[in-house]
Amino acid sequence: MATPPRTALAPWRDPSLDPETRVDALIREMTLKEKIAQLFGVWVGASDEGAEVAPHQHDMEEPVDLDELIPDGLGQLTRPFGTVPVDPALGAVSLMRTQARIVAGNRFGIPAVAHEECLAGFAAWGATAYPVPLSWGATFDPDLVREMAEAIGRDLRSVGVHQGLAPVLDVVRDARWGRVEETIGEDPYLVGTIATAYVQGLESAGIVATLKHFAGYSASRAGRNLAPVGMGRRELADVILPPFEMALRESGVRSVMHAYTDTDGIPSAADDALLTGLLRDTWGFTGTVVADYFGIAFLKTLHGVAGTFAEAAGAALAAGVDVELPTVKTFGAPLLEAVERGQIPEKLVDRAVRRVLLQKVRLGLLDPDWSPVPPVLENADTTTDPELLRGTIDLDPASNRDLARRIAERAVVLLRNDGTLPLDPDQPLRIALIGPTAQAETAVLGCYSFPVHVGAQHPDTPLGIDLPTLHAALRSEFPAADIVVAHGTGIDDGATDGIPAAVSLARDADLVIAALGDRAGLFGRGTSGEGCDAASLSLPGAQQQLLDALLDTGTPVIGALLAGRPYALGRGAHEAAAIVQSFFPGESGTAAIASVLSGRTNPSGRLPLSVPGHPGAQPATYLAARLGHASEVSTIDPAPAFGFGHGLTYTSFAWSDLTVEAADSPTDGAFHLTFTVENTGDRSGTEVVQLYLHDPVASVVQPVQRLIGYVRLDLAAGEKRLVAVDVPADLAAFTGRDGRRAVEPGELELRLAASSTAPRLTTRVTLTGPVRHVDHHRHLHARFRTTPHTSQ
Repeated sequence: MATPPRTALAPWRDPSLDPETRVDALIREMTLKEKIAQLFGVWVGASDEGAEVAPHQHDMEEPVDLDELIPDGLGQLTRPFGTVPVDPALGAVSLMRTQARIVAGNRFGIPAVAHEECLAGFAAWGATAYPVPLSWGATFDPDLVREMAEAIGRDLRSVGVHQGLAPVLDVVRDARWGRVEETIGEDPYLVGTIATAYVQGLESAGIVATLKHFAGYSASRAGRNLAPVGMGRRELADVILPPFEMALRESGVRSVMHAYTDTDGIPSAADDALLTGLLRDTWGFTGTVVADYFGIAFLKTLHGVAGTFAEAAGAALAAGVDVELPTVKTFGAPLLEAVERGQIPEKLVDRAVRRVLLQKVRLGLLDPDWSPVPPVLENADTTTDPELLRGTIDLDPASNRDLARRIAERAVVLLRNDGTLPLDPDQPLRIALIGPTAQAETAVLGCYSFPVHVGAQHPDTPLGIDLPTLHAALRSEFPAADIVVAHGTGIDDGATDGIPAAVSLARDADLVIAALGDRAGLFGRGTSGEGCDAASLSLPGAQQQLLDALLDTGTPVIGALLAGRPYALGRGAHEAAAIVQSFFPGESGTAAIASVLSGRTNPSGRLPLSVPGHPGAQPATYLAARLGHASEVSTIDPAPAFGFGHGLTYTSFAWSDLTVEAADSPTDGAFHLTFTVENTGDRSGTEVVQLYLHDPVASVVQPVQRLIGYVRLDLAAGEKRLVAVDVPADLAAFTGRDGRRAVEPGELELRLAASSTAPRLTTRVTLTGPVRHVDHHRHLHARFRTTPHTSQ
């Protein structure tokens, strides 16, 4: 087949035509091999010797000859910045040259889509390390998360990346799961609103966001990574799927990643009811479905639903997977040969390649003026030695650092305070800073941060960003204090020989700050992170013994946790003078904690998931039915030490004057509430108003309560705000016995609360009329409006 003349404006390169016409014209000209080449990625530079940044990487990686692949084209380039440490400018030049080779080497001049991880910032050497998603949830602030995502997207776009593999919309069902740090929390409404904001920010910067992991990954049995999922269809419909549904409706997201797991025996990668029936036919998604890394091959190697890699490819294509990531394994020769033999219909290839090419057209990659030169290099001389450009691109500018600081500060949760906090920074205290996270630079980072995810494999390479330790941050925040430090014990080494020395320091101090928590890592190299599941929610190693020994000294103890999941704190939950919880808060995290301890920041974070009362009560979540809570017929009490939504501040608030416009509403109507919130303290602060729904009698078992709305209120000392909230009846909908979502008539309780365990104002309302069935077009949000309160 002749190569189309590059001088003529072929239909697929004509921006005046609609994208569908352009793509159809292109597909008609492509060979089967060229079409299939658009359906996989290539991971240049990935290790096949077990230095893993993905599960089973050493089993799946095979040498790839890029020159051999290029003549047919290439769908994706995997992690050009996130595979090994590379200076951003040199990485941009390398990506530019690779794209130029790809374009010049295939008949149609089609570039590859370059994708990267961006779970807590652009996962590249020298890029800003933002707080992990669990901290996003703790902010209860979608606007701030949207601003962060837009900044991440700009950085990705500037160096030539097109797609980001984030956010994670998995709802936590068992906090022992290692990937809890990657999630936003245990409530689907909180997860949905925060994740949707993240997608909106990333997409507004021109980056293709990727919803993951679709669906059910976080509900694995016993919190084990990549373990089977056995939940029923109502848990799937009412807990797991709503965040994805919200993001698809409201964010403009253009890609979805299937989950690794199987649900009731059906792997997500081969689930046509999920990836086509629900995602596309019902919800109307038109973007691309990409494989989680090696997930298609897992249909053969782990799930056992395919006997060959060709069968795995056919099952995934038929289900609705469009792109194999991270590198070619099943969508290469196995797929090509199976289609040529008639074992897999070519129409499945055509369906997938059409989606892939539509996305490339809409990204501008087939426009005649497209250039492989990324924005950061447009004014650079890229014809000379790239080394001359080293250090010229800053992926951690002051604006990013300021944004990371604001998120970290807003995400710190004050769990407990007996009045010890805030501390006076000018008081000459003797502070004993004791614990394994006190002097660990990377204690603020999650497993998908570059220094942990990739940098750990390159110990001689500098971190690339400034990561002040908690010790350094406290020295800066409390210049008048004498701060002495002891390790006490390791994160998880179980060592106790350092505890006596730590206790001695504590006895001679005015105050102890117990620096406890996690070490992020991958596949057993950490206490939190992918493949680092916990057998229980006890503090790792001997940290509880250390905490107990410090409490025994009688010196006031402030717990400062840098962790990827919540842990049971034993006596500390009730005996510590104060507890500050931070979930891997990123490069500005230690400064944020210090600012909360001094009172320079009035804490406003709220728990995105419950802190357990004891370590063996899992799985437990506030979002449980009556039988999931404490009962007289079980010796296990799952009651949390601190419930979902909990968080203290340094001021006080009064809630009053709740009125309901009408206590009765039809099942297609709404309720209208007003109430007042007043800052009754002597300093400004933030209250997070949370709206919960309790349905006492329903046709199927319901959670005791569930979050249906929230709003942050920043109030000056003495300030009052009048809050009005419209609550559509649709928010009472749930999935019934017949699998349809319905709003049932009957009495409901609306709880306006400071947390799931702290209701402030409660009203009973009644839905009237017939049962009303609703679909994916239903209302998803309560509407909050706040105005200054005018006293009569």
